[in-house]
Amino acid sequence: MNSAGDTLTTTRDVDAILIPLGTPVTIPAGAMVLITQELGGTYTVSVGGNLARIEGKDADALGLGESDEQVAASKASEEEKKPVDGPVDEQDVWNALRTCYDPEIPVNIVDLGLVYDVHVVEDDEGGNHVDIVMTLTAPGCGMGPFIVDDVRLKTLSVDNVSGVEVELVFDPAWDRSMMSDEARLQLGMF
Repeated sequence: MNSAGDTLTTTRDVDAILIPLGTPVTIPAGAMVLITQELGGTYTVSVGGNLARIEGKDADALGLGESDEQVAASKASEEEKKPVDGPVDEQDVWNALRTCYDPEIPVNIVDLGLVYDVHVVEDDEGGNHVDIVMTLTAPGCGMGPFIVDDVRLKTLSVDNVSGVEVELVFDPAWDRSMMSDEARLQLGMF
């Protein structure tokens, strides 16, 4: 199994997003890429002196197969409206959010302190809507829309969630004091 630190050759053209700008690019077949991070069902690769994010659904372009997490995320995106047969366990939502990562930082967004609030509300149609308030490490982060989409998709994969609204805020501004002790330890920021 390949992982961070492995150098691979792309087997086909693959769509990617330049980090931190958020600009879409195509990495051509035969390009040499170095996997710098493989977390949350996506791959961060170094290619031609740039970092880029490749979605898990395109793992085959790296010569890899989809993980169970990637298959679940794909399934959730296909089932935007799924049946609800009970309440949402808020802890399951937090656990799903712990599978979301900033492509430049190997710590999940919950431990980074980017998620300010999670609120589950029963909607008028009998479904369960999840409202999430979050921020980014920097207001101008070009990866923000991609992180928000990841949050939305992974929250939709939680049992009995029928809808998700993600509000991106910058007040209060994020700072490293919001990180968990585990995150600070992992990043050497004590």
